[in-house]
Amino acid sequence: MPDMNENQLMESTEKKIKVERKEGEPTGAFKGASWAALVVGVASYLIGLFNASMELNEKGYYFAVLVFGLYAAVSLQKAVRDKEEEIPVSGIYYGLSWLAVIVAIGLMGIGLYNAGSIILSEKGFYGMSFVLSLFAAITIQKNIRDTQVARDRD
Repeated sequence: MPDMNENQLMESTEKKIKVERKEGEPTGAFKGASWAALVVGVASYLIGLFNASMELNEKGYYFAVLVFGLYAAVSLQKAVRDKEEEIPVSGIYYGLSWLAVIVAIGLMGIGLYNAGSIILSEKGFYGMSFVLSLFAAITIQKNIRDTQVARDRD
């Protein structure tokens, strides 16, 4: 092996350490932040729900709305992305995806509006945790899709 000067050796070492990111692929920091937002949103929502002084059926309602909302948000993101990339999406699936997100947000809003056992600050807490969780789920789905597309280009 020919003699390498110090700069060449450092450049060679840096190239080995640096992880190659494909064009269009989200950064590791963005992926991590998205997962952290989902974990924080869902965990805080569930911890708040567990510690709430409401009836068990109310807790079940808010849990079901969260799960429904997360699924609906990911489904909508997929349908919108598929349509944008000209992957066939039936009109009924696309419409139902939008409807499901609207219904989930509506159920959360109606539930919080009518909740007499929850003080206003708790209502805000549940609303913000819910929205953070939905946004994070959409972002994670987008990151997964962007990573997949970037790696399929090669």
